[in-house]
Amino acid sequence: MSSIIKAYNLSKHFYINHAWEPDTLKEFLTGFIRNPLSKLKKSPKEEFWSLKDVSFEVMQGEVFGIVGPNGSGKSTLLKLLSRIMDPTSGRAEIYGRISSLLEVGTGFHPDLTGRENIYLCGAILGMTKKEITAKFDTIIEFSGIEKFIDTPVKHYSNGMYIRLAFSVGVHLDSDILILDEILAVGDDNFQKKFTKQIENIVKQGKTILIVSHSDEIIMRFCDKAMLLVNGQVKSVGPTAQTLALYHEMCKINV
Repeated sequence: MSSIIKAYNLSKHFYINHAWEPDTLKEFLTGFIRNPLSKLKKSPKEEFWSLKDVSFEVMQGEVFGIVGPNGSGKSTLLKLLSRIMDPTSGRAEIYGRISSLLEVGTGFHPDLTGRENIYLCGAILGMTKKEITAKFDTIIEFSGIEKFIDTPVKHYSNGMYIRLAFSVGVHLDSDILILDEILAVGDDNFQKKFTKQIENIVKQGKTILIVSHSDEIIMRFCDKAMLLVNGQVKSVGPTAQTLALYHEMCKINV
């Protein structure tokens, strides 16, 4: 079995601005009139490392879980792997096409219809129009929004947006599927349908990365798991072992 994802010392930092920033021109001018010299001072900023020297490897056909407390860098890591943002340092080697279900509707254009966005997402993955058309009816049926497929997605309800985004992600041809807390949304019927689809993808031997706070989800699907804490890797190994370490750390920090 060959590697499909290799991460080498991935790091990402942001700057946190601790100074008040005006939201409107009126607020800016008012502040400037009251204290014009304040605008000449540099705003205090704090450097925050969301990820620091994260290295790991995912094998082809593996279902890889990523766990950790809130703020540990899980979503940032998925965005780096999905090429939504660039790392500050380090690199990730990806051997295949990635389909990401992160924030709802990531990759959708609000002014385009559901139909147009399906073709847009497929094109981004490198699929031909013929290949996308062959999947189109299945995507629409799964999403359950046939009646609104030619309506701009900016008019969709949150539930409709979610169903279409997920349907596109799990049905378009990709080698790697990245999922961020996806089974925590939608009604019970949709969650059951989506879970069954994930099981089908697993049977097809595709690679999946899952971020979830649900032990049940991680244990059910993942062959291996990685524990992130404060942006650093604390453990990579069998799922049960990684979850046990995570829970032990949680007890210590209570």
